[in-house]
Amino acid sequence: MHYDPVKRMLGRFFSRSPLTQDIFYRLLDILLLRTWHIHSCLKKISRKKGELNVLDAGSGLGQYTWYMARKNPNWKVTAVDIKEEEIRESGEFFRKKAIKNARFITGDLLNYNIPDYYDLILSVDVMEHIEQDFRVFSNFYRSLKPGGLLLISTPSDKGGSNTSEKNDTSFIEEHVRNGYSVAEIEQKLRNAGFESMEVKYTYGWPGNIAWHISMKYPMLMLRLSKTFIILLPFYYIITMPLVLLLNLADLKLTHTSGTGLMVKAWKQQRGN
Repeated sequence: MHYDPVKRMLGRFFSRSPLTQDIFYRLLDILLLRTWHIHSCLKKISRKKGELNVLDAGSGLGQYTWYMARKNPNWKVTAVDIKEEEIRESGEFFRKKAIKNARFITGDLLNYNIPDYYDLILSVDVMEHIEQDFRVFSNFYRSLKPGGLLLISTPSDKGGSNTSEKNDTSFIEEHVRNGYSVAEIEQKLRNAGFESMEVKYTYGWPGNIAWHISMKYPMLMLRLSKTFIILLPFYYIITMPLVLLLNLADLKLTHTSGTGLMVKAWKQQRGN
């Protein structure tokens, strides 16, 4: 069993009721280091801006749409994903929770664009799955309003797809590239039209250790037997204090290298 099927299995398990799905989202907020980095960026945006049209591009299980819509009632969030099942389950959860400032659309990012519509586009762990990434970057550029921001979290080429370790090529499936170099993603964004951008490494040494403890080792155990899900709460009770400290260190430190990238790119204002 690969990483993504285990992730989908957990999503189905916790989506049985609004309460368990809410708990699942909150657990992901704690466990996933990328979420710490994304939330930090989103908090700064929400302090500076009022009403926003937001695209969660490749919304997956829906946890980022949930965070943005719940924390920012004046944001209008559109969640788009190619997986119909995940869109349906997320949409049903939002209806039961009476969250009205989000909508869910089954769609392919290769074809999805609404010219000059979005103030913010968020793309988390999506681009490493798409072969024709330049086409998607171009759609993002067209869909942003002038001055709009594209925020991307994606693996770097420093082992971001966990392929740097022996016999690990099968752990994370569905990746069409092992990760981006800083120069590569900057060039692709420039070719799509972006001129102003910031790229920084995430998952430095603290985050890399935290990811192994909080994600890789539990996933490997679930690959051996699904019954390990019963023991997961006890495993996390023991390991969580260390994981939280490592995640905080990764968030606060500046990394010269890391297995993740956090990318910001702005569409130029007209007349500039």
